[in-house]
Amino acid sequence: MEQIIIGFVLSFAVGFYAVPVIITVAKQKQLYDIPDERKIHTAPISSLGGLAIFVAFMTGLLISINTNTLIQGFQYYIAAFMVIFFFGIKDDILVLSPIKKVMGQMIVACILVFKANLVLTNMHGFLGIHAITYTSGCLLTIFTVVVIMNAYNLIDGVDGLAGTISVVTTTAFGIYFLINNDIFYSVLAFTFTASVLSFLIYNYSPAKIFMGDTGAMLSGAVNAILVVHFISTAKAAPILPLEAAPAMGFGILLMPLLDTLRVFSLRMIHGRSPFFPDKNHLHHFLLERGFTHTQVTLIIATCSILFMLLTYFLLPIGVTWVILTQIVIFFTFIYAIYLSRPNRNKLATMRVIKSNFQNTDEEDISNDAKTFISK
Repeated sequence: MEQIIIGFVLSFAVGFYAVPVIITVAKQKQLYDIPDERKIHTAPISSLGGLAIFVAFMTGLLISINTNTLIQGFQYYIAAFMVIFFFGIKDDILVLSPIKKVMGQMIVACILVFKANLVLTNMHGFLGIHAITYTSGCLLTIFTVVVIMNAYNLIDGVDGLAGTISVVTTTAFGIYFLINNDIFYSVLAFTFTASVLSFLIYNYSPAKIFMGDTGAMLSGAVNAILVVHFISTAKAAPILPLEAAPAMGFGILLMPLLDTLRVFSLRMIHGRSPFFPDKNHLHHFLLERGFTHTQVTLIIATCSILFMLLTYFLLPIGVTWVILTQIVIFFTFIYAIYLSRPNRNKLATMRVIKSNFQNTDEEDISNDAKTFISK
């Protein structure tokens, strides 16, 4: 417990004092994320928040961990985080192509699988499958790591959203590992939680800084490590053992995972690259409903927590049925949100009319026009 407290406090303190420094330097050096037609923010804002998250996380983790809690392969986790840092920073400043970004994610996944030996070896009865071969486990784990990294990267579209979801998921894993005395992974989870919390102080709407690809991909990698370890160990845990561990792990990460897989599928169905940018994510649908950034973040975070609770109570029906139920509920929710969206053409017309009236003297605007604008 002492290691967790030290790591948490130290990570939070370093992040809290590092973010304002990065904001100041970014302003002086004009290191901004410039808004365009596909981005939600309208003013230049730095996307180097991931630098503060990385520094805070590494500082808290390395100082709080001692030789008694070190695990075999720990150095490869650090190596993977370093690769994410360099790929992420380059993308946040210079912008990488999707192919180069995926190559970086594949390198990270291969380090974790082949060097840190982070491999899924059992499906726990999902679709009737139990133990799987080492080769199949390696391929499945690489796929899992890459998908989760992209999920957290792509959900980072609203102020505070990716950070809040990351705090929710890493806290859930951290608590489970803590009660089972799995100290290293608990420290890993809570130090990362603290580093993101310190960043969120400056990221909630109106955001002063974004986490960028560095922070988002680091969030994905940390959560991928935690969920793979969770699935591998939860069945034999001394406290609260879980037979359907894959379903519970999937339930914890459900909101970013299913939204990303849904958007990727839609893009490929329409003949586009899965990395082609659009506005079909859940947070875009909610924004079109008129919710603010903070409201969107709270809605999705609350849904994430509710899915965790629902998954836990459904575990007795079996891993396959739990996952199918999760998918059906999620897509029903998405479809309901989609149907209730305002018409995009109407929204665009209203924006143009409002813009025109804003450039017109008040006395020249008819009462009918004012009524239309208010509606």
